[in-house]
Amino acid sequence: MTTTRMEPPSIVNREWQDANQQHLMNAVTWAAERLRLHAAGQDAYPPPFPWLPGDAALSRVTEIFSLSPFERSILLLCAGMELDGELPALCAHAQNDLMRPYPTFGLALAALPDAHWSALSPGAALRYWRLIEVGASASLVSSPLRIDERVLHFLAGVQHLDEHLASYVTPEPAPDELLPSQAALAAAIVDLLVQAAQRGAELPVLQLVGRDHDAKRALAAAVCAQLGVTPYRLPAAVLPTAPHDLDALVRLWQREAVLSNACLLLDADVSDAQDAGQGAARFVERMGGALFLCTQERRQWARRVVVSFDVEKPAAHEQHALWAQMLGEAAPLLNGHLDRVVAQFNLNAPAIRAVCANVAPIADAARRSPAQVRTLGHALWDACRAQARPRLDDLAQRIHAIATWDDLVLPDAQIATLREIALQVRQRATVYGRWGFGARSNRGLGISALFAGASGTGKTMAAEVLANELELDLYKIDLSQVVSKYIGETEKNLRRVFDAAEEGGAILLFDEADAIFGKRSEVKDSHDRYANIEVSYLLQRMEAYSGLAILTTNMKSALDTAFLRRIRFLVHFPFPDATQRAAIWQRIFPAETPTQKLEPEKLAQLNVAGGNIRNIALAAAFLAAEDASPVTMRHILRAAHGEYAKIEKTLTNEEVRGWA
Repeated sequence: MTTTRMEPPSIVNREWQDANQQHLMNAVTWAAERLRLHAAGQDAYPPPFPWLPGDAALSRVTEIFSLSPFERSILLLCAGMELDGELPALCAHAQNDLMRPYPTFGLALAALPDAHWSALSPGAALRYWRLIEVGASASLVSSPLRIDERVLHFLAGVQHLDEHLASYVTPEPAPDELLPSQAALAAAIVDLLVQAAQRGAELPVLQLVGRDHDAKRALAAAVCAQLGVTPYRLPAAVLPTAPHDLDALVRLWQREAVLSNACLLLDADVSDAQDAGQGAARFVERMGGALFLCTQERRQWARRVVVSFDVEKPAAHEQHALWAQMLGEAAPLLNGHLDRVVAQFNLNAPAIRAVCANVAPIADAARRSPAQVRTLGHALWDACRAQARPRLDDLAQRIHAIATWDDLVLPDAQIATLREIALQVRQRATVYGRWGFGARSNRGLGISALFAGASGTGKTMAAEVLANELELDLYKIDLSQVVSKYIGETEKNLRRVFDAAEEGGAILLFDEADAIFGKRSEVKDSHDRYANIEVSYLLQRMEAYSGLAILTTNMKSALDTAFLRRIRFLVHFPFPDATQRAAIWQRIFPAETPTQKLEPEKLAQLNVAGGNIRNIALAAAFLAAEDASPVTMRHILRAAHGEYAKIEKTLTNEEVRGWA
């Protein structure tokens, strides 16, 4: 089949349609006359095939699918069954059988010129490209033939998507405009395709690699628009798994591509399932012609020429320009706030447009009243957080951070380290960007911290404080749930976590870090080797992550020292002493909670961590509520007995001395 680019007939070109209809009916009349002559036994002087212009739909189909004159006549005979009401009776008469008012291969071989048996084979154009359908019968030559509906409409000059493809593909609209970097990439792809077509070379698979799904789709649609081709998108997840069904889909699409002058975008971004990935590989290997392929990582194909292009998120200056364009007159009012937004949120063009549409009423108010500018800044930040919020319900828990610095009870050195972490997150755009540290190396730019300490010493609360201070989302990931015994699954789960969190630079809190970061053993078998790969992969992603990644452990001594060297901050959360426990008791009850004669110094005798203190205080509040009284030392004593029993610890007389 030829790969020559073909412009489809325009529906609005009425003159062409009328002429095409006339040429088609002239050809149908010729076929009918051939049947009459055959039925009458007068084949000696058949009429010549009528002249067809090159732009007639029948001429185009003949050229596109390389049909022989005999194959063209068979197709025309089948089309005539739908267009000429007399043809069924002529077919029955020509076959001397009133029960067969339809064309067959046997009739075609007998009545049409230049007949050849090879036209009947499954590999010949008529059957291979499903231009005709062969009905069920005991004999191939006596089976009824019918033209495919999509081909019939094309011959009649009507363009529409094949109904068999409608459940698989959808049109991909062209973007209003591309960012400068994307426009340059689109121009390079167009130039590559044009040069390949001029050389007569096989058109390659154009693999668009990256995490910006919207940008890849927009880029493919823009390239198609510049080439005058209609783009369609096919999700890899809906590809049939049965080889026979997959081959049928490939042929249908290849036929549609030349009839509609269309190009396909195979969207394999979300085909994590093994079956979907294998289906995409088989589809690409069997497809011919140009094909766009969206993937998050590069893939190699044995039978196809693949040219890969990295499609990145808009650069910082492009994001800034897009923000300024979309916010209009409100943008200059924000002063340096836009710099902070661009530094924190790595959003693509559709996301930026969505945020600006969300804050448009507040931006209008800010233009009229300078007092609303601060409100606009907060609204813009919150809208960006919501837009970039990752969906990690199966791997992460989003924590609503409400804790503040006043809620933390830690030694001064630990508080200072936590404040330095917050400082580096706030100022990383200045240091890495304007001051040039990021240009020297893209490794080690991620901000990572390890919180080590016994359970209940405040590690999660400290993460909440940082999230609240920085106005960022906090996601808690249980590494014991992420780690999988199946090879490669742990890396896939970790990739999903980091990729989803990248847009908003969310704070990632990896709980139970020793589940994966234990001391790496010597490689004795494949399991040891893959366990070390998992550790290396997570370290690599942490170093490249643009946000803050926090790991917690109850056993710092169990961690690999090589891993500890690659962590920027290490915060040890000590077990609170009596003074610190008293300070925790002083602030553990909300101001609204009624209390009576509580003595923090005596309560501090309970030798438990802050998390246990919170549990005791909460249980005591319930006991007091049941008694309809303020919280007293008696309620706390009852609650302490329950908490100690839960942690399998004995409440000693020394800890409750002087309570009575």
